[in-house]
Amino acid sequence: MTDVLRRGRASLAFAFFAQGVAFALLVTRIPAIQDRYGMSDAVLPVFLAAVPILAGVGSVATERLVRRIPAGRVLRWSQPVALLTLLGVGAGDSLAELAVALGVFGVAVGALDASMNMLGVSLQRAYGRSIMLGFHAAYSLGGILGASLAWVGAHWDLALWVSYLPVVAVLLPAVLVGSRWYVEGGAAGESAAGPMGQGQGGQVVFRALLPLCLVMTFAYIGDSTVSNWSAKYLQDVLGGSEQLSTVPYNVYMVTTLVGRAVGDLGVRRFGAVAVVRGGAVVAAGGFAVVAAAPGAWTGMLGFTLLGLGLCVLVPQTFAAAGRMFPGDSDAAVARLNVFNYVGFLVGSPLVGALGDAWSYRGAMLVPMVLVLVTLVYARSFAARPDRYGGGHERARAVDVGRGGDGV
Repeated sequence: MTDVLRRGRASLAFAFFAQGVAFALLVTRIPAIQDRYGMSDAVLPVFLAAVPILAGVGSVATERLVRRIPAGRVLRWSQPVALLTLLGVGAGDSLAELAVALGVFGVAVGALDASMNMLGVSLQRAYGRSIMLGFHAAYSLGGILGASLAWVGAHWDLALWVSYLPVVAVLLPAVLVGSRWYVEGGAAGESAAGPMGQGQGGQVVFRALLPLCLVMTFAYIGDSTVSNWSAKYLQDVLGGSEQLSTVPYNVYMVTTLVGRAVGDLGVRRFGAVAVVRGGAVVAAGGFAVVAAAPGAWTGMLGFTLLGLGLCVLVPQTFAAAGRMFPGDSDAAVARLNVFNYVGFLVGSPLVGALGDAWSYRGAMLVPMVLVLVTLVYARSFAARPDRYGGGHERARAVDVGRGGDGV
């Protein structure tokens, strides 16, 4: 069983990595997509907003699917669909074709994100110690690679389909082969015992998950602030050069990778609550530095702190949902995952509206305050038996996240 779990962990980490590559290739080539399809600035936000909205639909649909089929099977087929539709985005000729490709991509990404984190949570339970941050570190590594490949495509002025085709040709067979070793980690088949079992409905679960949903939303508001506004902020507000303005997001991605690579060790040593509190304080400090920075290099320090702080919040939120409802973690993760897209949708327009109406320095204080609210809900990350459902399996979940005798 040890070898089975290890293979399952490696194959799932590769799925996270592949998703990081694909998503970065899409979002970093948005200007090229706009040029290819002759899309106006007024229409572009509609297309961009449709992707996370449909991803939320895909996540909700996955909650229903996993009641009938394993999460690993959803992941096995949703990831190839996402990769193929990425190729469709680059190869289409009309706005209608782009709309179809982005629509299918959004639904597939929602199913993909939900099923990946379902498997991650169940594997962590089987391991008996924190491993979720490692999966998200693989995603960050994929994002760095995808952004680098996008830079190469833009630098050499390659057509979108030329940039995407080699990546899809390599990743598609690799994820199909890797999917042979996905492991449910013991979570499959437990849903009937969970708080969302037959006759219970989803209301109790939503009340229990609400603190984690808020943390997830606030974390993605912070993340989308960095991804959408860091370059503009450094150049227009802090007086950095155009070349320098491309650096903050790369710094953020690298420090996110570093933080996630070592974060599981911190969770095992100090516990999830302490790590989440520390991450929230560091992230809030990063926003404060960015808001008060006298120049570009100080601002760069702030974005560095943001990567180190925000990186732990999302993986630990998924892990906490798994601990809260070990008997029905798949449904809990699927519902929680929707708030990933809520934060993504809210974050960028919120900062932009505040920046235009007030000031961009002041706008940076809003995600700072929202991230600090995480401190109020930090106890929701504690590894403890859950009052929403009993049983020996919940007692076993107490040790997950602080350490144990797992594989």
